[in-house]
Amino acid sequence: QVQLVESGGGLVQAGGSLRLSCAASVRTSSSYGMGWFRQAPGKEREFVAAISWSGRSTSYAGSVKGRFTISRDNAKNTVYLQMNSLKPEDTGVYYCAADPTNRGNRYDYWGQGTQVTVSS
Repeated sequence: QVQLVESGGGLVQAGGSLRLSCAASVRTSSSYGMGWFRQAPGKEREFVAAISWSGRSTSYAGSVKGRFTISRDNAKNTVYLQMNSLKPEDTGVYYCAADPTNRGNRYDYWGQGTQVTVSS
């Protein structure tokens, strides 16, 4: 069982930055791919970014590419999402998730989420 705990959310003005962290209860270097997702009020949860277990491969949703950066520190069992140039449409609950297949298509474990609010 993998437990994930997100932190770092908050209220920020448009154009500002936040860094989200996701701490895992197990060694993330044990071949878990990791991803960030978000859910805005009244909308379905959507993919934001993903990173392979080694950190060598990353992918992003088109809406955040060039503004967000996903990274991981396997020694700390932590995954990060650096969010720059934030926009009001980035508002939502951000979730991290773990993919035991490392293929980016099966996220079996989810955190409780952290709220990000971007004011205009």
